[in-house]
Amino acid sequence: MSQSLPFSLRATAARQPDAPAIEWRGAGWSYGDLQRAIDAVARLLSSKELPKGSRIALLLRNSPQYIACYYASLLCGFVAVPLNAQERANVLARQIEHCGAALVVADSEHPEWAPLTAAIQTRSIAMLAFRLEPGAAGLASLLEAAPREAGIALDAPQATDLASIIYTSGTTGRPKGVMLSHRNLLANTQAIIEYLELTSNDRGLCVLPFHFSYGNSVLHTHLLAGAQLAIEDNFAFPQATLQRLQTGAFTGFAGVPSTFALLLGRCRLCDFDLSHLRYVTQAGGPMPRPLLEQLREQVPAVKVFVMYGQTEATARLTYLAPDKLEAKLGSIGQPIRGVEIEIRKDGRVAPANVTGELHARGPNIMLGYWNDPAATADVVQDGWLNTGDLAHRDDDGFLYIDGRLIDMIKVGAFRVSPQEVEEVLAGLDGVEEVGVTGVPDELLGQSIKAVIVPRPNSQLQILAVKAHCRQHLASYKVPKYIEFAASLPRTTSGKVQRFKLA
Repeated sequence: MSQSLPFSLRATAARQPDAPAIEWRGAGWSYGDLQRAIDAVARLLSSKELPKGSRIALLLRNSPQYIACYYASLLCGFVAVPLNAQERANVLARQIEHCGAALVVADSEHPEWAPLTAAIQTRSIAMLAFRLEPGAAGLASLLEAAPREAGIALDAPQATDLASIIYTSGTTGRPKGVMLSHRNLLANTQAIIEYLELTSNDRGLCVLPFHFSYGNSVLHTHLLAGAQLAIEDNFAFPQATLQRLQTGAFTGFAGVPSTFALLLGRCRLCDFDLSHLRYVTQAGGPMPRPLLEQLREQVPAVKVFVMYGQTEATARLTYLAPDKLEAKLGSIGQPIRGVEIEIRKDGRVAPANVTGELHARGPNIMLGYWNDPAATADVVQDGWLNTGDLAHRDDDGFLYIDGRLIDMIKVGAFRVSPQEVEEVLAGLDGVEEVGVTGVPDELLGQSIKAVIVPRPNSQLQILAVKAHCRQHLASYKVPKYIEFAASLPRTTSGKVQRFKLA
């Protein structure tokens, strides 16, 4: 069996070239079309004469072109580095420089394209941009851009070769780029296909961004199963999404807790004909039990898979089988195939019903953080990943998350570094000190709160603070709550106590 995603996809395309693969903006590509597009981009990348292992940064929103560029990068022996299309040019430039990208492939109409080009023009980084068009026009533009005479070296990669780098957040001065091997990607994809029982008869709707591990896994699982995937590059109108689920006869849908909060808060799922829907999956943070119960009540015939994972584990570590949902409500289930989980307390495996740190081992655990051996050593020891989550096992072996050891804020599907927001706020005139934390949010899971210590005699206003943030941060990173205080709560060693900021 092939040890990489692009070779597995090639086999699928050869087996069913006329089967529908991707649908975007009302138009579709077959598996044959998709493979032709991948090969065209691979010829284009090969013509750049870059050494194997070169990093290819992808500044593309969810689209067939993104898929073609991602798979072509892996096919050529390069490393795909998906970038968050909602980020600002300064953060994008920082990540491009951090990973040492040799080439940036982007949407020519991306709003940050011009400032990004200006930001990195002094570096020896090649730039390639094209318009994202749907259907036959989009396919034709890729085929026309590729040199016909160029060849593609189809040397199967080693399982442990680096395939992709995914950034876990917008990052500050030390971005964390999770290094995933071909083995990581393929093993996790195959395990998810297995427990979801995905086949070529399935038709999924994806509203999750591909540059995140969850959306990434939805993409890979559908393509390797020979299923069809319809792509949405935004999730602005829940009723329109439900209408599409109904009229499109979709069998699968994936979302984070905020996705389902929006759907259930603004619509009644039982008012739509979702009889074709076989399953839904939920990950990206814990879903409140009342919301989960409401989902089950409104679509009782649909299998609901509660899942848990991390970018550092490629995507998935555990899942709760739908038939266990009622008996084990609140659980993240049990490990997926090939993964071992240990709950450790004081350096030892904890007994049942005792909270400890959740550690995981398996073929999906990352190679480490790009160019950061110290951070890698902090979380990976002897092949075991310390997830930073507190958890326990019940008497039947089912896992439950009890909290987090780390400060990362989860806003819907996004992870936000509080240090990054603090850095931006610290650059505002009149700010003496600032601390940022996450606070509970019924819709998004968490919202961002900033506590600012103003300089004496400053005239800081909340509206001005938020305007400054909107200028320098992606919209989901802008604090929802701003509070002024005389001082920040600190430990005796001088560290800010974030939990007191809330």
